[in-house]
Amino acid sequence: MMRFKTFAHAAAMAAAMLAGAVEAQAAKARVPSPQARTVAPKDISGVWELYPDPFAGEENTFRELPVPGDGPKLREPYAAQWKALRDKRDAALKAGTPLVDPSTQCMPEGMPMIMGAIFPIEILQTPGRVTVLAEFLTQTRRIYLNRAQPKMDDITPSFYGLTTGRWEGNTLVLTTRGVKEDVRFFEIPHSAEMTITERIRRTGPELMEDQITIEDPKMLLKPYRFTYGYKRNRQYEMMEYFCERDDPLLKVKADGTVEMKTSDEIK
Repeated sequence: MMRFKTFAHAAAMAAAMLAGAVEAQAAKARVPSPQARTVAPKDISGVWELYPDPFAGEENTFRELPVPGDGPKLREPYAAQWKALRDKRDAALKAGTPLVDPSTQCMPEGMPMIMGAIFPIEILQTPGRVTVLAEFLTQTRRIYLNRAQPKMDDITPSFYGLTTGRWEGNTLVLTTRGVKEDVRFFEIPHSAEMTITERIRRTGPELMEDQITIEDPKMLLKPYRFTYGYKRNRQYEMMEYFCERDDPLLKVKADGTVEMKTSDEIK
């Protein structure tokens, strides 16, 4: 307990303490709490996993992820062609003989499939750049901040396209163009003019979302919108995942279908 020499001294000290308490309360309102400071809204670095996990509790089994959102509204004849292709794939999966796809053949996922995070992704933030590292096939996506998008003719088509972005408040807004036409997201066809817009933001202490909009007037009747959710895993360490001569988990049969390797076949 604090002791005072006189009543006047005590009164003065009490007044000073009251003034200090008022100032401290005001300062507390201005300065984020330690907990709030640990949830920096622009901190998207770290290892992220798709959330909710569509593969929870299932290992070494085939499971086809559903097409995100309500699916694309394609123009004809692309809509009918895409539906026939998806029906064929679904039937093969139900029969236990899933069809081969680019990932099975060790091809990069490209955009926007890399953001689907079937395996974890790691995001690295450095000055002027955000880098997305996918564990699956050890893929790398580079995002350039505060840089204007070049003309389409000046972009060399690639699996991930050219992505530029900027922070708008606590949301990272990205624009991607120049994705190769043979890179298919859930086998959805697209033209060279396709533009992908992403709005990435934190939604909780360890949660994040990526709102994705695909625009392609040549192929789509209207923009295709969907959202991926993620949860940060601070304990997970990314592993090397390369396809060498064949996939470490899958094997392609002579008839073009795929099956899981047995435990004896997995090295």
